[in-house]
Amino acid sequence: MGTFEIGIRLGSISRQRVNQLTIKTHFPKPAATLAQGRVWLAEDVEEWITVHRTEPARSIGKATSKA
Repeated sequence: MGTFEIGIRLGSISRQRVNQLTIKTHFPKPAATLAQGRVWLAEDVEEWITVHRTEPARSIGKATSKA
């Protein structure tokens, strides 16, 4: 999972905001650093979201409907 996917998972936050969050010590360490950037294990990111986010975040690929 890269910064783009993390941004979507956290409710469409910007890549800049994702980068701010990922440099904090409590965010999981990247699984790898590739030419296009850092990547994290989805399980690690999901665990971090569960522990550190108070509002439910959207899942990638799931649409929300407001009726």
